[in-house]
Amino acid sequence: MFVKAEPKATSTMRLSLCVLLVTLALCCYEANARVCPAYVSELRGFFWAPVELYNISLLRFFPPREAVEAKINVKHCIDLMPFQDRQKVFNVLNDIVSQCNN
Repeated sequence: MFVKAEPKATSTMRLSLCVLLVTLALCCYEANARVCPAYVSELRGFFWAPVELYNISLLRFFPPREAVEAKINVKHCIDLMPFQDRQKVFNVLNDIVSQCNN
């Protein structure tokens, strides 16, 4: 009865842009602070870890169940992105984190 629609390239681009903007907002505000290593680890898992491992890694933050489900749904979309695109977005986010930590 229900057919699962495949996300289009534009939706993954919008998703990537959203992830980038959120990271910019969290890392590079006017306060002079370092990016939390746990956040960097979570970000790495978001792009590269299998869903099962990523789900377990999220539990260390004690999030509400709804938040974990939402994050896993977004991760499913990220996992559909081509490897090269994920690598580009991850490299940009790594550069941002590096600049924020200096």
